[in-house]
Amino acid sequence: MPTYAIGDIQGCYRSLRALLKSIDFSANDNLWLCGDLVNRGPQSADVLRYLMDLDTQVHSVLGNHDLHLLAIYHGATQRKPGKTLKHLLEASDLHELMHWLQQRPLLIDSKKLGSVMTHAGIPHIWSLEQAKGYADEVETALRGRHAYQYFASMYGNEPANWSEELDGSERLRTITNYFTRMRFIAADGTLDFDANGGPGCAPKDYRPWYQHGRTDPLPRRIITGHWAALGLYQDEQISALDTGCVWGNELTARRLEDGAIFSVASQEIN
Repeated sequence: MPTYAIGDIQGCYRSLRALLKSIDFSANDNLWLCGDLVNRGPQSADVLRYLMDLDTQVHSVLGNHDLHLLAIYHGATQRKPGKTLKHLLEASDLHELMHWLQQRPLLIDSKKLGSVMTHAGIPHIWSLEQAKGYADEVETALRGRHAYQYFASMYGNEPANWSEELDGSERLRTITNYFTRMRFIAADGTLDFDANGGPGCAPKDYRPWYQHGRTDPLPRRIITGHWAALGLYQDEQISALDTGCVWGNELTARRLEDGAIFSVASQEIN
């Protein structure tokens, strides 16, 4: 029963099916998905339907594009959906799809597999137990009766630095930004939201989030997506799997049991 972690799908349904065919994915296997299941690619609704049908074989975290879709669905933002999301929002089974998506977590942890997954990573200023607790806070908010308020206050770059003293919407927004938008970070935990190129594009006094030493080393490999300009990156601590399928590159999977990597070229016709 192997488990395959897959980078950002972003509506690339044909590529997803091609990748699963290439690894001979079966009913006994499991998927870990790094988030950003939707947007930009041409078949977001088909991706969600297919994953829903796989039921308990699928373990996916929420990415920033998934959260943006949910905010639009709840009427919590005035930002207009692009054409790919607009097509999804017109689907006859929209409510079922959105209910399923909204139940996805921000963090998945498996001691057995020696892996923990979030969309953008885990900052060096948090231990694993802290990260799990903060993820629980956001998940409770976005699934509860005040979900609209969470989505309405989700957008923004402030505060850019974590403090345990944060509360309310500022606290939830900051946690969300670390888990779903993080790329470059300063030693004190301050996030940069402007630079989105590769690791060499770090602003002064910032580094890629995974290059900072940790006070409390994580006892797991961190599985992430989010950063297409980084591409496939692996070291002793992380596996970053967003290889830019939606930009015409590849969709990539890592088998968690042995670290084997599988990729297919993008199959999309936008």
